[in-house]
Amino acid sequence: MLEPGHKLPPLNLPDQEGVKRKLSDLTGPQGLVLFVYSKDNTSGCSAEAAEFQELLDKFRQKGFAVAGLSKDGAASHAKFAAKLGLTYPLLADEGRKSLAALGAWGEKKLYGKVGMGAIRSTFVSDAKGRLIKVYPKVKAKGHAARLLEDLG
Repeated sequence: MLEPGHKLPPLNLPDQEGVKRKLSDLTGPQGLVLFVYSKDNTSGCSAEAAEFQELLDKFRQKGFAVAGLSKDGAASHAKFAAKLGLTYPLLADEGRKSLAALGAWGEKKLYGKVGMGAIRSTFVSDAKGRLIKVYPKVKAKGHAARLLEDLG
């Protein structure tokens, strides 16, 4: 997994509207909060995405944009965003290359079964794309609020 000091890889992925987005286009004046989640419309991912939406204005007040990233496609993201009223970009990485470049794709254990999947994590970069904070293997509920506190 990437660590603070590393640059985010140059991602160029479709969002929930099918528009290709570069991270540099998404970044706010202070930086970007990019959270990786496993799957649209699951309980934990829904809770995490909704919390980021609830706190979106506070992140923006601090100068940070927010974006989500998962392996689901743009059509799935569109339904997920509509269901939860999400107004920030959800990036679709169906090929999992960007997830792998972040170090957020790997072996996971779920209910005793081992498989490959997205590792719930969050990457906070400055305005130039350099990582200032990395949160590996986060718990969905309460994460966005703790992250907001960490950003001061």
